[in-house]
Amino acid sequence: MQKRMLGKSGLEVSALGLGCMGMSFSYGQPKDEAEMVDLMHKAVDMGINFFDTAEVYGPYTNERLVGKALAPIREKVVIATKFGFNLNPDGSPGWQGLNSRPERIRIVAEESLKRLNIDAIDLFYQHRVDPDVPIEDVAGAVKDLIAEGKVKHFGLSEAAAGTIRRAHAVQPVAALQSEYSLWWRRPEEEILPLLEELGIGFVPYSPLGKGFLTGAMNTGTAFGSDDFRSRLPRFTAEAMKANQAFVDLLAEIAKGHTATPAQIALAWLLAQKPWIVPIPGTTKLSRLEENSGAVAITLNGDELKRLDDAAATIPVEGDRYPEALEKMTYR
Repeated sequence: MQKRMLGKSGLEVSALGLGCMGMSFSYGQPKDEAEMVDLMHKAVDMGINFFDTAEVYGPYTNERLVGKALAPIREKVVIATKFGFNLNPDGSPGWQGLNSRPERIRIVAEESLKRLNIDAIDLFYQHRVDPDVPIEDVAGAVKDLIAEGKVKHFGLSEAAAGTIRRAHAVQPVAALQSEYSLWWRRPEEEILPLLEELGIGFVPYSPLGKGFLTGAMNTGTAFGSDDFRSRLPRFTAEAMKANQAFVDLLAEIAKGHTATPAQIALAWLLAQKPWIVPIPGTTKLSRLEENSGAVAITLNGDELKRLDDAAATIPVEGDRYPEALEKMTYR
């Protein structure tokens, strides 16, 4: 597995990370704990050392799972987690608004350290920008935690360009985590140029379009009520039928590499910038192996142009989030 540096932060990670959310949260019922621990260990054996979680995933259960799996091999891995929500007092899934007040950030850090069973959080993201707390105060709070040795690097998620610049002036931002894939390219407008200017790494989540770009779905795919895709406009039968053109495009390029649509989608992302590290999530060993194979695929200039040109002509059907969730991004 190749390594990549997240901007100028000095934080080196595997070229692909592993998003762990779906093991406990959002994609149906939580998966078997022993199987997920084994999956994470196999990921490490394959050279993947970058693992992503958050307190809200569960809540709490995903951090505990990641801690159980990775604490025994702590020296081999980089663990990222997140703060930024007021969670339900009864521990049920969901949240009660945003909360990035400095005192809350400190509480989350202390509790995440315990659940992860580690001495320091490698990368601590603000999960969503809180409009009620100046970003300078957020960056300052994380700066204090870094000075205390409880956090190593500061990150942001789904933040707007101006917010990133202001935060970076207080405490250098190691990485931005935001959605980015062939069917969600908004980061190319302002975010990628800014990250390059400031030397900030980029960690795309949902690099496979929440599973759609793998080609494993069709208009007959049904999502249970405990799968959050059942509530996303982009996953209605009508939208999936229209968006199949993206999968067909990837499959066509894949033929020339004896690859899969998912591998081409990831290879395309990896080719955009050397400081981009996608974090596809999976709960299956076969998918983990498939995703890892993308690192060995090099798309030539003609293929990249073909993908870009073709994708630019395909209209994406359906919003990526319901309106209330979309309003929490790019602030």
